[in-house]
Amino acid sequence: MRFDQRFCARTAVTAGFFAAAVSVFGPSPVHAQTTPAMPATAQPGPVRRMSIDDAVATALEQNLDLQVQRINPQLQDLTISQFKAAYTPNFVSTVNSSGSTQPSTSFLSGAAGGITSGRGVFNFGLSSLTNWFGSSYDVRWNNARNTTNNAFSTFNPQLNSSISATFIQPLLRNFRIDGTRQQLLVSQKNKEISDTQLQQSITLTTRNVRNAYYDLVGAIGNLAVQRQSLQLSQQSLKDNRARVEIGTMAPLDIVQAEAEVATREESVILAEAAIERLMDSLRALVYNPNSPDFWTARIEPTDTLTFVPAAVDADAAIKTALTERTDLRTARKNLEISDVNIRFFRNQSLPDVTANVNYNAQAIAGTQVTRARDPNTNLPTGTIIQSTSVGYFTGLGNTLSGAFPGWSVQVDVGYPIGKSTQEAQLARARLQQNQATRQLASLELAVTTQVREAARNVQTGAKRVDATRQSRILAERRLEAEEKKFQAGMTQSFFVLTAQRDLNLARNNELLALVEYAKAVVNYAAVQRAPLFGQ
Repeated sequence: MRFDQRFCARTAVTAGFFAAAVSVFGPSPVHAQTTPAMPATAQPGPVRRMSIDDAVATALEQNLDLQVQRINPQLQDLTISQFKAAYTPNFVSTVNSSGSTQPSTSFLSGAAGGITSGRGVFNFGLSSLTNWFGSSYDVRWNNARNTTNNAFSTFNPQLNSSISATFIQPLLRNFRIDGTRQQLLVSQKNKEISDTQLQQSITLTTRNVRNAYYDLVGAIGNLAVQRQSLQLSQQSLKDNRARVEIGTMAPLDIVQAEAEVATREESVILAEAAIERLMDSLRALVYNPNSPDFWTARIEPTDTLTFVPAAVDADAAIKTALTERTDLRTARKNLEISDVNIRFFRNQSLPDVTANVNYNAQAIAGTQVTRARDPNTNLPTGTIIQSTSVGYFTGLGNTLSGAFPGWSVQVDVGYPIGKSTQEAQLARARLQQNQATRQLASLELAVTTQVREAARNVQTGAKRVDATRQSRILAERRLEAEEKKFQAGMTQSFFVLTAQRDLNLARNNELLALVEYAKAVVNYAAVQRAPLFGQ
């Protein structure tokens, strides 16, 4: 199986965070070295030389998926602000002016022709919920100015001033938690989940970029291997033609060499196409499509694959994963949300006992008049014999000092007869929590399995690199031996071409093993922080 078929069948599917990449992913299994030049058949365009760390840093800045994911915590912040707004005091105010004239219907109406009255109102106050045990308050300051021609009126104009305060406190239901506080707590947990999901996207992006970078480096190395193989087959064809010219080989014997050259040329073409495909994959991960020269820029890796054995401690990795894995942290946050819901529904199943405390104080100011009285009926007439002015601030002082107070205390009790909706919701929430607890245990088992598998992949990959390297060395020796035997006339060209194919396969296997090992190291670091989708 040729390299491009085996190498390109596995593509990276993850992402990451450059500031934490060094600590999370550990030392890179590649050394910073200059790679071979890009293929001569590459399309013209600006060349961007890039190390693997540069690729990760650029991706964290420009990757579209990360840009989308970063908006989610901001949305959750706005949701939290929305629920916190329920505790913001609400200012209310009323300004009103009115007047009326009514016909007199009795000699006791207070005016002979008609009763004319006017009223001006200016009220304002504050009301709000509080986050103190579900209580609420309402405070009002009311002011009114009344004028009238009614002879029975003692004040004209009459200035009314009053202050009222109401405090409502639930004693059982809604005391420890209510709907507003439940929604606020849940939204705060969702914000923490959103932050965790952003960290997961960062980790997966880092993994994705690193693996895509290694795939591209491997594809470039594969092209060099295919070109070396093509050169070997072309040299064999040239030597065979020379032997045909001097009569030491039959003309039909060069057909196989010509077929081998054609096959190697096809492999070079496929390797060049694989580079283009993998470069597009890395380009889409690293750059924003709106950036200039997005499709024409050539990415030239500056790091090459070099085998660097990585230390593997599966037990320590499992402990880290059980603590830091984003999917486990999200599952635990969902359990905390279930706890909040259970607290809320348990509280809602209690009797509704609410205390209502009200206090008010009022006073009157204005011009107090004394009217003359009819000696026969002792009823007041329209004649004013004395007037006394009581200032507005005097009346306001009487209001604030509580000269004329009033208060009330009320307790309301309500409880459903029979099974309530809240009790059914409580039972449902408890079942969901039980289910989530078992799902968390199952997820922890799956995480442990994934980490152990990732650790084995690193160890297996290291052994595979050693094995393929030895295989390549032996393939080179075999080809050298076959060429010497062919030159001595002790074998046929078929065996030389076979040795060349075997060497080409051995080189591909060694290169693929290096790529897979580098990706295994990346996956081993990433699997301790986030789930590896598509692994």
